[in-house]
Amino acid sequence: MKKHKKRIILLTVIVLLGAGGFLVNKYLLVEGLQGKKPAATGQKGDENKNDRKGGAKIVPVKVYIADYEYIDEGISVIGTLLANEEVDIASETSGKVDKILFEEGSMVKRGALLVKVDDRDLQAQLERADYQASLLKDKVDRNRVLFSKDAISREAFDQVETDYNMVMSDIQLLRVRIDKTEIRAPFDGMIGFRHISLGSYLQPNTLVARLVDVSKLKVEFAIPEKYYRTVTKGSQVSFTVAGNPRSCHARVYAIDPTVDVLTRTMTVRALYDNRDMGMLPGMSASLRVGQKSGSQIQIPTEAIVPEQEGMKVWVVREGKAHSTRITSGLRNESMITVRNGLVRGDSVVITGVLQLKEGATVQVVE
Repeated sequence: MKKHKKRIILLTVIVLLGAGGFLVNKYLLVEGLQGKKPAATGQKGDENKNDRKGGAKIVPVKVYIADYEYIDEGISVIGTLLANEEVDIASETSGKVDKILFEEGSMVKRGALLVKVDDRDLQAQLERADYQASLLKDKVDRNRVLFSKDAISREAFDQVETDYNMVMSDIQLLRVRIDKTEIRAPFDGMIGFRHISLGSYLQPNTLVARLVDVSKLKVEFAIPEKYYRTVTKGSQVSFTVAGNPRSCHARVYAIDPTVDVLTRTMTVRALYDNRDMGMLPGMSASLRVGQKSGSQIQIPTEAIVPEQEGMKVWVVREGKAHSTRITSGLRNESMITVRNGLVRGDSVVITGVLQLKEGATVQVVE
């Protein structure tokens, strides 16, 4: 019994000693690992510190050297030549054509008599009215003397005076009707083909001929709405017509204040001096509008960075990137005109613009 207890105690001691050794080894292992960890951490921190000391990230970019370019901001459009003044001459009265006093295709002066309508019946009525007016005038003069002496009543005198005034009104009306039998030119111009013949009977609004003033021509054309600032009242446009290579110049005198909602264009009219009669209304004109030729700075469109406030570009100065706001002009597929913000010789970044920040270090590559 005593031997059995001794064995149990011995086994217990052995187990306790083994467990204690295991715990000691585990503790030493953990401590060893923990002891190495600060060294590793310290090494990594040194590496990050070295990265920071090594300098900021360098961004490789390509640049475009800003320089003056010959710019032509004009646009080509098609227009139409219109007469300065044009009217269809028509009859205002009815009657038989008595005289035709113009030649087709000839120049006529303002007020020139073109057509005379038979007015013999109106002339006879006018002559009769003149006789009546003469008799009534004498009667009015006599009655005025009698009325001043109270020889006639006021009513009798007023009746005679009214009859005289009515006859004078009839005479005035007859003269107006007679004037309408004479068709005259309203302005200087070239008269076209006649649409009546001698002896034909005219009705009111019957077309007689067309009168056109070609001493000046209106050049009418339309421009896209985005170019509305390139054309102003008083500006000059150049144009040519088919069969005539000579460049002509017209001056803008009117601009339609609205934009056509269907075509998104605005109509412009310019005036051309055509005293040499070298052109005719209805011709088609090829125009160059908004022409502003000269030297301006142009840069590639990929250099532009749009912002809510406008546009900017990145410029390289002493190896650093700096943003610069610009004012742009007209542009095409690849280039844009810069009106303000850049000077000749600026190195404008054209690649990697989205990676840049103010003051970032850059490396210019080919």
